[in-house]
Amino acid sequence: MIAQDQLMRVTLPDGSVREYPKGSSSHDVALSISEGLARNVLAAKVNGKVQDANLPIDGDAEVQLLTWNDRDGKATFWHSSAHLMAEALEALYPGVKLAIGPAVENGFYYDVDFEGKHFSQDDFKKVEDKMLELARQKNEFVRQPVAKDDAMAYFTEKGDPYKIELIQGLEDGSITFYTQGGFTDLCRGPHIPNTGFIKAAKLMNVAGAYWRGDEKNKMLTRIYGVTFPKQKELEEYMTLLEEAKKRDHRKLGKELDLFTFSEKVGQGLPLWLPKGALIRERLENFLRRAQVRAGYSPVVTPHIGSKQLYVTSGHWEKYGEDSFQPIRTPDPNEEFLLKPMNCPHHCEIYKSRPRSYRDLPLRLAEFGTVYRYEQSGELHGLTRVRGFTQDDAHIFCRPDQVKEEFMKVIDLVQYVFTSLGFNDYSAQISLRDPDNGAKYIGSDDLWEKAESAIIESAREKGLPTVTEKGEAAFYGPKLDFMVKDALGRKWQLGTIQVDYNLPNRFELEYVGADNQKHRPVMIHRAPFGSMERFIAILIENTAGNFPLWLSPDQIAILPISEKYEDYANDLFLTLQESDIRGYVDLRDEKIGRKIRDAEVSKVPFMLIVGDKEQAEGKVSVRRKGQGDLGAMSVEEFTALFQKEIKV
Repeated sequence: MIAQDQLMRVTLPDGSVREYPKGSSSHDVALSISEGLARNVLAAKVNGKVQDANLPIDGDAEVQLLTWNDRDGKATFWHSSAHLMAEALEALYPGVKLAIGPAVENGFYYDVDFEGKHFSQDDFKKVEDKMLELARQKNEFVRQPVAKDDAMAYFTEKGDPYKIELIQGLEDGSITFYTQGGFTDLCRGPHIPNTGFIKAAKLMNVAGAYWRGDEKNKMLTRIYGVTFPKQKELEEYMTLLEEAKKRDHRKLGKELDLFTFSEKVGQGLPLWLPKGALIRERLENFLRRAQVRAGYSPVVTPHIGSKQLYVTSGHWEKYGEDSFQPIRTPDPNEEFLLKPMNCPHHCEIYKSRPRSYRDLPLRLAEFGTVYRYEQSGELHGLTRVRGFTQDDAHIFCRPDQVKEEFMKVIDLVQYVFTSLGFNDYSAQISLRDPDNGAKYIGSDDLWEKAESAIIESAREKGLPTVTEKGEAAFYGPKLDFMVKDALGRKWQLGTIQVDYNLPNRFELEYVGADNQKHRPVMIHRAPFGSMERFIAILIENTAGNFPLWLSPDQIAILPISEKYEDYANDLFLTLQESDIRGYVDLRDEKIGRKIRDAEVSKVPFMLIVGDKEQAEGKVSVRRKGQGDLGAMSVEEFTALFQKEIKV
């Protein structure tokens, strides 16, 4: 019988509480539930921090057992795989110098100094084979705390300058090594129990990377890889990648004439072509209508703002050094910034006149373009740009209105997703990092209120959620919507944030029913997030086959020869009156070529006209993906078209 003071209480994600002897590990917890679960546990999240499954738990704790199905489980798996690849590289290329090897979104990489030795994709296969050979040894990942002097001595003897530089920046008492088999690395962990979990490995790419991202340092070789617990999963992943290449929004954006980039305009600054601009316009109009119904008022703010505006908001302190630098005018006392956020401008709109409790909630909405300096190496099509438009809105409300307003925003986000075919999504509750308060502004009391409002609203709406500590914005916690696309990839789109801090910093007030002045609460929300990123994901999710209401060209009228051009043009004018968009293909091409080109351009409806159609006042209708639908009158086609349009 174990004494009560020697027991600890473990709370599992389902809310159940179990008692274990103090010092039990997460693996022990898994084993008490089922042997099958224990065999699949890769790591554990203990009180919000991911750690090795075999580490002892010292006292009462919230424990989440992590498997391959969890994001943190995959991250741990891939981090361990980076160590396995490093071990293979040391075996195959004696004397190589290792830098860093983290997990990334889909796999891992390791930065390596081959000291003049050549390494290319031709070497991938032998590294993969060596990794699997080592994995089959099922070597445990063993964690060992190391004194700083001993760590320095180990890597000095090994002759590894990159590890020595890293150790120099660490505090004594915080340094750990991990060893698997005959390989030891400087690492804080966590890691999977042993290498045997890794059953499939594939190196994906090789590139150059400056040590610590500084072009003044040596160029290292960055090797990217991915691993899986089953060979079948690797095969499925490679098939998915091939499909993703076909759907790449950069490729389709060019083929469909949606957007382009220009070196003369500048990196990361997209130029929207007519068809792409039309998609943006229709998305904006769709959300504008929904916002009007929900009680939002439109506003417009400038693309720049006084530097002092962002000093007040805190953006300059947090992001100033990494942002576009101030714009100076002939007046030495004036400095402006390209707008990195819309919220400070909206605070000033709120403050433009006195507010009463009867005025709240005040919902201000803007499609506002903002500018953030991203490193050139991080830019990626429309998903990572330097100038983008947010479907931004800020709700100023009384504290007693926060929960109701937050839940209404959840309804709006769900309406947007459902209307655009994003039916598979979850929500991430992003909270403060409890161990790094310096990252945030505002008091603990205000943060606790904001976090509680989000947690309660998500629970009452029945949203499937995960909680991530350390992912909050610097001014408040948030609810991020993670959407799964047609390829099963997760994207962060809509976001809702509760903010008690900016109203304080801008000294926003309203006169309450008690005739006293009070602070409003601010809710930030953006269902699309960034219009650029949203459209990129929409392109890839639909493979460019947009919903009919969004398609830039909804119809292509294809006359068989020039003899039917007048009829085709008259038909086009008639359909335009029903707000049906498209074009007449008047090229001197055979009808088969016109149909193929319309298919490649992903035009939903092709209307073919020839002698019979002209004589009968009809069109032969062809639907992309369905083939010929037969001859119809203009009225019949219009009715079919209107029935298919959902929004």
